[in-house]
Amino acid sequence: MKRDGVTESPEGKWTHPEDYLGAMARKRTFRRTRRHDGRSEPDSPRLLLSTLPFLALLSLLGVLAAAIMVIAFPGSQPPPKTPQIAQRQQGVAPRGWFQEAQRQFHH
Repeated sequence: MKRDGVTESPEGKWTHPEDYLGAMARKRTFRRTRRHDGRSEPDSPRLLLSTLPFLALLSLLGVLAAAIMVIAFPGSQPPPKTPQIAQRQQGVAPRGWFQEAQRQFHH
């Protein structure tokens, strides 16, 4: 199926990687020539804008981690309660209870 205004590659229907690489190189060269030479970032990082907030956050996370470790330490928790075992009790049933139960369930 051919479309009007669409031309095929002289080498065939498939496009080769070299075609893409050439176009990308031309685009990159064009962008480099159009780029402004002045830097948008300062030459040296500013203490109040970059380093100080990072150090404050890092120290806050360190204090929080230390607090969690101290609180979660097993020695600061109360000892677990020992489970109480129920005493065995001897039950007493009237004579003939088993036969009465069988009659109730089978009738």
